[in-house]
Amino acid sequence: MKTDHFLAPDYYLLDELLSEEHRLVRDSVRAWVKKEVSPVIEDACQKAVFPKQLLKGLAQVGAFGPYIPAEYGGGGLDQIAYGLIMQELERGDSGIRSTASVQSSLVMYPIYTFGSGEQKKKYLPALASGEMMGCFGLTEPDFGSNPAGMVTNIKDKGDHFLLNGAKMWISNAPFADIAVVWAKDEQGDIRGLVAERGMKGFTTPETHNKWSLRASATGELVFDNVKIPKANVFPGVKGLKGPLSCLNSARYGIAWGAIGAAMDCYDSALRYSKQRVQFGKPIAAFQLTQKKLAEMLTEITKAQLLAWRLGVMKNENKATPAQISMAKRNNVNMALQIARDARQIHGAMGITGEYPIMRHMMNLESVITYEGTHDIHLLITGMDVTGENAFM
Repeated sequence: MKTDHFLAPDYYLLDELLSEEHRLVRDSVRAWVKKEVSPVIEDACQKAVFPKQLLKGLAQVGAFGPYIPAEYGGGGLDQIAYGLIMQELERGDSGIRSTASVQSSLVMYPIYTFGSGEQKKKYLPALASGEMMGCFGLTEPDFGSNPAGMVTNIKDKGDHFLLNGAKMWISNAPFADIAVVWAKDEQGDIRGLVAERGMKGFTTPETHNKWSLRASATGELVFDNVKIPKANVFPGVKGLKGPLSCLNSARYGIAWGAIGAAMDCYDSALRYSKQRVQFGKPIAAFQLTQKKLAEMLTEITKAQLLAWRLGVMKNENKATPAQISMAKRNNVNMALQIARDARQIHGAMGITGEYPIMRHMMNLESVITYEGTHDIHLLITGMDVTGENAFM
């Protein structure tokens, strides 16, 4: 079994900015990834199978709802701790981070923020323990970057709502016990609700033939006259504010997560460059290799500082959606470019499962477009600084 030799780069001594609790949380997740994820992830990716045996461990290391209060089963941690957990999980694999990110930011967060007291008690402890898994239904076949155009709808039938429509590209859908779904009511308002597996007319067909996120379970949510109890509808929100606030939390986690993928590619490239000999010396001794490695480390360091500062602002409730968009866009693009440079340093070996490079690269091709595409995030920041809406 291959040993995980990962050493995290910390060129600007960012550990000194972290609390003892932050470092303890990060190191425990890092150790779990080395022991449980690294030995199985390449095989899972090659076979395009989600390693469901990892769910229990994800719960045990506090990856489900780390910032949800302890009274509901969460970790009661701050936003920097959450970011560090996402970083370490994505260092292992983007698909593993996606599973935890969806569970935390897209399922537990809206239930905690917009749900009733009964909904919080019913769902949150079970989600935190991994006894129950969730997914998030916003994207539709014809509406991705424009969620306001959704056609999934609910109709009031007196003692229940009738839900019809479909969502796609849904992480965790094939095995999720519940789905947080966003649908339009008869007044055209977007409402959030919880659909439960087993409800008649609710199915979750799996999406196959992916070249990216192959170790992640992706599917659709199909609703054919599904009866939703009124007790399952969120009382605390109407409109796009609900789903967009969830996406802000998820995008924040991705901004940290992408750093993990970049660090893994950099660490692998650095180690390989010292071992691979050409023309009588290690390729690390050549100027162009050093240029690539130095630039990788520079970009990782910039992204670390960006994420850390964003985490501080998020802890103080000062982080804006546009600032989160900037970090998500920058850090994922950074990670993708580093994966590509790392692949060149590895040469032909970089395309094999002996190294994590191509797996990260393929995964990041999805991460750069989900939770808001690279270009959409650019326009979010652009609108923030100009005051002009370029979406229409």
